[in-house]
Amino acid sequence: MKLYLLFLLMATTTVLSPGPGVVMTLSNALRFGLRGTLGGIFGIAGGALLVAAISATSLGILLATSALAFTALKLLGAAYLFYLAIRLWRAPPFSFAAQPTRDASFGRRFVEGLSLQLTNPKAIFFFLSVFPQFIDPAQPYPLQFATLVLTYSTLVIVIHCGYALFARRAKGWLQSERGGRLLGKISAGSFVYFGASLATAQR
Repeated sequence: MKLYLLFLLMATTTVLSPGPGVVMTLSNALRFGLRGTLGGIFGIAGGALLVAAISATSLGILLATSALAFTALKLLGAAYLFYLAIRLWRAPPFSFAAQPTRDASFGRRFVEGLSLQLTNPKAIFFFLSVFPQFIDPAQPYPLQFATLVLTYSTLVIVIHCGYALFARRAKGWLQSERGGRLLGKISAGSFVYFGASLATAQR
């Protein structure tokens, strides 16, 4: 496997970036505490595994194509990262205000997180556009793919648990306009950097 460290950094930035999953985790943490977020967090991680499994066949086909197809895929991945950067930069401040309390059961939160991830275009495009850049066609495909997917899912669990802990300690700041805006700007700048790195990567 090639450039694993770069993949780790890009995946970390993707999971860290404010989006539907992060909003759900922070909202659950503000309403239910750390324990009440675990179902949703594991649901998001499980959804990532399902999306990756569905895309596995397509990725294998893409890796077997020509250098021209590889270049097109690389540029598509970079364009997607730039798109995320622009959207985050121009977006209004994120709001994590507490919502009315609902059932905090693990099962309900798991289904909620799973459904959210399965319909999250960020995860789908990440697996389809970014993963192929880090798999060596000369090495066994299944092992490399499993390593990347498990890395991504593990990052989801670790980072979202970190978000949940952070939410309880910074409730007032998260609900402020300044806090939400700062999160968006930091994520946007990170995506610009990784998009540029991907666009200049060699096969």
